[in-house]
Amino acid sequence: MMDPTTDNAGTTGDADAARGALEALRAEIAKAVVGQDPAVTGLVVALLCRGHVLLEGVPGVAKTLLVRALAATLELDTKRVQFTPDLMPSDVTGSLVYDARTAEFSFQPGPVFTNLLLADEINRTPPKTQSSLLEAMEERQVTVDGTPRALPDPFLVAATQNPVEYEGTYPLPEAQLDRFLLKLTIPLPSRQDEIDVLTRHAQGFDPRDLRAAGVRPVASAADLEAARAAVAKTSVSPEVTGYVVDICRATRESPSLTLGVSPRGATALLSTARAWAWLTGRDYVTPDDVKALALPTLRHRVHLRPEAEMEGVTADSVINAILAHVPVPR
Repeated sequence: MMDPTTDNAGTTGDADAARGALEALRAEIAKAVVGQDPAVTGLVVALLCRGHVLLEGVPGVAKTLLVRALAATLELDTKRVQFTPDLMPSDVTGSLVYDARTAEFSFQPGPVFTNLLLADEINRTPPKTQSSLLEAMEERQVTVDGTPRALPDPFLVAATQNPVEYEGTYPLPEAQLDRFLLKLTIPLPSRQDEIDVLTRHAQGFDPRDLRAAGVRPVASAADLEAARAAVAKTSVSPEVTGYVVDICRATRESPSLTLGVSPRGATALLSTARAWAWLTGRDYVTPDDVKALALPTLRHRVHLRPEAEMEGVTADSVINAILAHVPVPR
């Protein structure tokens, strides 16, 4: 019989090695992307929580490059779909194709059958095609002609979109927004970061050739599985659970919102806080972990009143105000 002490030590060692591998992602991605540490952290948290990420920012702020760099650091299968107005649902999920040799229809898998799907500019395709990802994101399967087909594990959708005010975009419906674990906003770089970007390009950096930039795989599916197992053991006190619930209930009572956070959103906030606590080296969750992940986890799950929008109120400002007023457990 295996010695329990040895088994626990081995498990701890696996978890520590997995944390080190995920921390190494930052250094590798930094070889291609400058100054986007919060977005990198969000992507790692989503991987740990089996969630999906929506990246929003104006064109040219490295949204696509960020996801491509993440894919280059993982030993996982990756596919990309460029969402356009004429893209059909079957172009994403796959379809039945007639085989003249066998006189039968066979299923041709679409690009969604992968570990990491880059859904580029998802809000440039009509709602019918956007909704083709709903089942895949929630159920981890695709149903074609009445037959469900399981997707690989791990499976993550990293979608990019331009702000909805831009011409030629189709805002994602609330039901689909709620399928994303996190919504990460990609800001314009600071002056120094922009100087660093231009310096790299002047020295020959080619964003289309990440291998030449030195980006290499540093984490495997086994590392990710070990990390997820460790996150699942991260303890949450009743006080912190109550704090999460109080924050989410406060959004439902806010006079600035017509739609507050659902129980699924509360579950998502608890999951992301646990992942962040483990990444920072702790096996328990604190209220500060909840605060750290509140904005990216909740900002896309609330809906502002029109009059509040006219007054310049944003989802982030409402959530920040709620965090300032909800009592923090000791």
